Amino acid sequence: MNRLDELRGPVPSRAHDARAIAALAANPGCARRALMDAAGIDMDRTARHLGFPAPFGQSQFAITRGNAFETLVKESGCAELLRLLRELFGLPISQVGYQDVESVGAHLRHSHTRALIDRAARASEDTAVFYDHPLLSLEIAGHTSYLEPDVVAFQLGGRFHIVEIKSFGVIDGQAEPEKVAAAARQAAVYVLALRTLLADLGHDPERVSHDVVLVCPENFANRPIATLIDVRKQLAVLKRQLTRMTRVDRLLEGLPDGITFDLVPDENGVPTRSADELTTALHQVSARYAPDCLSTCDMCMFCRDEARGCGFTGLLGRQVRDQLGGVSSVAEALGLAEGTLEPAEGQEEIAGLLRLADRLREEALR
Repeated sequence: MNRLDELRGPVPSRAHDARAIAALAANPGCARRALMDAAGIDMDRTARHLGFPAPFGQSQFAITRGNAFETLVKESGCAELLRLLRELFGLPISQVGYQDVESVGAHLRHSHTRALIDRAARASEDTAVFYDHPLLSLEIAGHTSYLEPDVVAFQLGGRFHIVEIKSFGVIDGQAEPEKVAAAARQAAVYVLALRTLLADLGHDPERVSHDVVLVCPENFANRPIATLIDVRKQLAVLKRQLTRMTRVDRLLEGLPDGITFDLVPDENGVPTRSADELTTALHQVSARYAPDCLSTCDMCMFCRDEARGCGFTGLLGRQVRDQLGGVSSVAEALGLAEGTLEPAEGQEEIAGLLRLADRLREEALR
């Protein structure tokens, strides 16, 4: 852990929120992301200091609309949510218990959430309950991150369900795949955190369903609609990445001595380290850029600029990059295809496929 502290420098560790943890599952092969997350480095601040701020973020209008939609779904003790879940699950009961965990105060929310979940898990299977503003926790590379789902833990028949409320629309039964995928990754973080809590309390973690309830506005109105999304795939990726971060010493072994990504501020809060020096340090750790990073990672613009300068195949998308496994640059791929570059060990198969593709292209052009 001392080596990770050296990477971060003498600044506090950045706590991980659900979006940051979900981003781990979006690109599990990126060593740069894994190291910076494990060290608790503020990647948004790092990107801004380098001159490559991330392009994503909600407008004030979108935030206001999202808050208004969430209030609509939760009002009157989640009465509208109960209606949706009654239709979705065929609930045999007319009402459920409702508990706003935020009412106990910020410093007690985590322990109060544990007590409520424990009590619900011990109750009869006919008990159904909503917990609003609960606070869960998850261990990330030795640091405890606190997470607040929209509404946790709707229980029915002995099962818990995570409820995710999003303000993007479902038009004619379809929503934007990228937004649904991002919601699924974030919901998977909450599922894992709740399963971890149940295990700590001595209950079966599988009582937390992998089917997450996604609530969105339907068509162009504010009327909510609920659907189930299966997050087993996202859970598997997330678990692998978190396990990888606990073995982060393997990533640290290849780093030069003395390397650091610290952003120690001066008396005015401005980092004392130059952007050029920080850029040199970051180039010592390999990244795995893909266009999908533009919607998930704070370092995306910096890594894209680096990938463009080096001609990395990741610029063409993950599918192309994965199909060209072992070939990291476009120039290398062209050299293998045209026969001007001899394949290295392990590249024989992909080199043959590239040459075949090049020959077929030439024949088609003729």
